Amino acid sequence: MLTVALDFTATLGVAALVFRLFGFSGTDPSVPLYGFVFLVALGVDYNIFLMSRVREETLRHGTREGVRRGLVTTGGVITSAGVVLAATFAALGVIPLAFLVQIAFIVAFGVLLDTLVVRSLLVPALVWDAGDRVWWPTRPAAGGPDGRSPAPGRRPRTLLPGEDRA
Repeated sequence: MLTVALDFTATLGVAALVFRLFGFSGTDPSVPLYGFVFLVALGVDYNIFLMSRVREETLRHGTREGVRRGLVTTGGVITSAGVVLAATFAALGVIPLAFLVQIAFIVAFGVLLDTLVVRSLLVPALVWDAGDRVWWPTRPAAGGPDGRSPAPGRRPRTLLPGEDRA
């Protein structure tokens, strides 16, 4: 959630600078709200997509290898979807209404920042550094660093606090 909030805050700051540079005298008070709704919804969706795959790979290969494999698998899809969505919103910028130009810039820039920097670099780096602590309050069961995997057809059991894998 912090990465989604960071993305929105950075986008709003850049947008304020760009709007001032291009001479927008003011903005409709609802512009930041609409930008927030779009960017949070998309950021959370992309996070769920990335981290659910990382979790699957973590159960088989451990957290660090799971991050690498999850990012390789989902990175292209997230990035290409973000680029298409940003281009779609950027098209609103040609309509001669300040409200739509501002929404178009905020969402297009925010989605590109989210997909190219936050989901591709920041989130995987944070998960890589945090290791197994990222899955708190549960921990991955089978498939830790030793590569164990659950029996075919069986779902791995989540360890309780204080329980050891061995």
